[in-house]
Amino acid sequence: MTTTSWHADPLTWGNGPRIFEAFLEPTCPYSVRAFNKLDELLGQAGEDKITVKIRLQSQPWHMYSGVLVRCIIAASTLEGGKQTAKKVISAIAAHREEFEFERHAGGPNMDVTPNQIIERLEGYSGVKLKEAFAIPDLDREIKWHCKYARQNGIHVSPTFMIDGLVQADMSSGDEVGAWVKKVLGN
Repeated sequence: MTTTSWHADPLTWGNGPRIFEAFLEPTCPYSVRAFNKLDELLGQAGEDKITVKIRLQSQPWHMYSGVLVRCIIAASTLEGGKQTAKKVISAIAAHREEFEFERHAGGPNMDVTPNQIIERLEGYSGVKLKEAFAIPDLDREIKWHCKYARQNGIHVSPTFMIDGLVQADMSSGDEVGAWVKKVLGN
């Protein structure tokens, strides 16, 4: 019996001593707004001053959340690792409503299968996900994200932590400059 080994590339950018963690649900409009600010945060604060980590916060009221989180983690196992995963997150963000239900319980996605969601995401991202999505024990990485959020008392997305402490006063609606001041402490 041959076992295929895989590695999920951590969704981490920068190498600074200050750790900024963003707990994001890929189809949540507020998480999308936060995700779209992360590159600017890293640029303004400096890659040598902060490390930005995306933590995936699957939420059952976003009906395809589990499928999409698995797609992102699957993408991180492919060539390009975290950059490939970021491409997938960006595709979901750019087409968020096509991966969501109307009022969390209706609309055209009621008749869409998980395979069709994966195919749609492959089309938007240009990343072939089906084979990696089927990795039998990929759920161990998904469970890690879930357990990590739970142990830190994370319930909503987006939630932000700086150096391991939840920042209840931070919001996706904040200007990036406010995030920089908060992370760097100036």
